[in-house]
Amino acid sequence: MTDKLYSLVGDIGGTNARFALVAQGDVRPREIEVLACRDYENLDCAVVDYLQRVGVEEVGQACLAVASPVRGTQVRMTNNHWRFDTEEIRRQFSWSAFKVINDFTAMALGVPHVPEANLVHVCGGPGDPRRPRLVMGPGTGLGVSGLVPINNGWVPLMTEGGHVDYAPTDDLEMDVLRILRARFGRVSVERILCGQGLLNLYQAHAEIRGVPAALDSPEKITAAAVANEDALARESLRHFCEILGRVAGNGVLTLGSLGGVYLCGGILPRILEFFLESPFRNGFEDKGRMRPLLESTPVYVVTEPYTGLLGAAEALSNPEV
Repeated sequence: MTDKLYSLVGDIGGTNARFALVAQGDVRPREIEVLACRDYENLDCAVVDYLQRVGVEEVGQACLAVASPVRGTQVRMTNNHWRFDTEEIRRQFSWSAFKVINDFTAMALGVPHVPEANLVHVCGGPGDPRRPRLVMGPGTGLGVSGLVPINNGWVPLMTEGGHVDYAPTDDLEMDVLRILRARFGRVSVERILCGQGLLNLYQAHAEIRGVPAALDSPEKITAAAVANEDALARESLRHFCEILGRVAGNGVLTLGSLGGVYLCGGILPRILEFFLESPFRNGFEDKGRMRPLLESTPVYVVTEPYTGLLGAAEALSNPEV
């Protein structure tokens, strides 16, 4: 493959960079390679190595999703050492166009292209496909985006919805807020709904109970909870899922996203069976007079591992990005 009918897409995080090729007019990634960012001095070195690996001399254009803010032409990755100027990279590789978008914007854009086999229905339905969709993802942080339908496409919303205030709903959650506020000052929902947030919640539950917090990582907490080996871990993870439901329900009411809720990120697919039996649905639908609205809104867990690459491919031809 040596002609310029192919475009390069990528999804670059703090640890790994996923690269793929897409044919003109297609969003399906091919020749997917996952490269460790630490192995390359900068983006251009990784791109050169990827193209050599897949036997391509050059591509016509590129779109990369990056886990960092995107402002102007300067990109500084948040959790790795890569720094680059988009216009310099474009000239270096003679690309006709080079787009760089936020990774969660790409996640949102990829959702409409995810095969039904990689969507696990959680609750609700049938919704209204003419209305916006809410896309959320608890992972390293809490990503929140939305898709607004337009003629023959979607406009992605770039938000910082993970940083809205945590809103307790009962005495237990007031105690959680009190403990986390003593540690952090202001408490956003991301202080709970991400990997580190699960650890924060577990430690708060331990303090409320007056017992030791024996587990020291989110991975250990989820493993112990799923295996039913630690009651505190199990209670904390169930509470995590319930709070996620409340926040997702709030997002539906705010955005009017009756088109559905799509839960992405690395945490939920790994605990899928536990999640489906958790209080998520109770938290999601518990909206008083608005309960019927939430009950009619479908919620899915996205298990597609390359949603970000699908979104980067969509962004290549999406004039709204």
